[in-house]
Amino acid sequence: MAKIMLVVPYAKYYKNFSWDLIQSLALEGHEVIAAAPSNPYHKELASIGVVYAHIPIKNTGLNPFYDLYSMFKMFQAFKRHQPDILCCYSIKPVLYGSIAAACSNVKHVLLMITGLGYAFNAQSGKPSALFSFVKMLYRFALDRCTKVLFENADDLKLFQHLQLLRSDKALIVGGAGVNLDKFKLSARPLRPVVFLLIARLIKDKGIVEYVEAARRLKEKYPDAVFQLLGPFDSNPTAIDRAVVTNWIEEGHISYIGETEDVRPYLKEASVFVLPSYREGTPKSALEAMAMGLPVITTDAPGCRETVVSGHNGFLVPAKEVSALAEAMERFILNPALILRMGVKSRELAVEKYDVRAVNAVIKEAMGLTAESNAGGKEKGAG
Repeated sequence: MAKIMLVVPYAKYYKNFSWDLIQSLALEGHEVIAAAPSNPYHKELASIGVVYAHIPIKNTGLNPFYDLYSMFKMFQAFKRHQPDILCCYSIKPVLYGSIAAACSNVKHVLLMITGLGYAFNAQSGKPSALFSFVKMLYRFALDRCTKVLFENADDLKLFQHLQLLRSDKALIVGGAGVNLDKFKLSARPLRPVVFLLIARLIKDKGIVEYVEAARRLKEKYPDAVFQLLGPFDSNPTAIDRAVVTNWIEEGHISYIGETEDVRPYLKEASVFVLPSYREGTPKSALEAMAMGLPVITTDAPGCRETVVSGHNGFLVPAKEVSALAEAMERFILNPALILRMGVKSRELAVEKYDVRAVNAVIKEAMGLTAESNAGGKEKGAG
């Protein structure tokens, strides 16, 4: 069996994205250590046989001194636990965890590119100093890892275009996948049509465009419902609470807040909407698809993989409110599309994003043998 350590930017990542993976690794007999900043889920992790390790990380901060402190704490944790396999998720764990891993002599390192973040999304025209710095860190990190896992082909092509990695290290997986037993096909409400967007409250998720589309449609179809679910954030493009309060007071959208379980809200929704500018592979869309919702999203990296336009939903250009409103209106005018496309969403989720198949690919990248995956005694930390 292997000792496997994972590093994520915030504790809720384990609950929302990688729970099925760490649980299956623990059940197979591997020693699993889940590292994150302060963790309210340590009891839940312990209940599935996973050890929690504290590492301070501010994933959206731009304080170089704090980042150096985080990197030093990663180094200490890696030296203390001496993992056979290290998996780093998201931007700062990838960039600084790889440096700490090299300094602490961790041999088998997987880097999970779950999205490109603000430095890449903000790029237009001349590269910024931040972008150049982040690119330099990525080149160092990717040169010293064993495998790099991408959630979509566009991100991989961009990294290759920027000459950040060797192609033999790269692998594409279907995001975090979706638990098809937990997110089950359910009936859809057709009248009124209920649109739902689930995301962190940042502009890069297309929330401003969604609200403007809702404003236009609400004037024509007052019975239609437009819901927004997700936490406030400290990202540079974060939406202020006062702005959301104003939206609510205008009466165009309903803000649900933050929740530990999105399933009740997905069950009561008709159509899932995610007008994001760029994603890895959006877990929220996969969960909506698994429960039988049609999806409206953008023809943008990471988003376009979840929709076959006209089959299980519609793709629209990013940042274009009119196109988004027109796609949403099609479901209001023809509610039969909700049922037909929702079934196709479930079929696509089963075909491409079953978490068991996704995790099998990740375990293979870890170097774990088929025997160890089945609970055998061999380990392969490569």
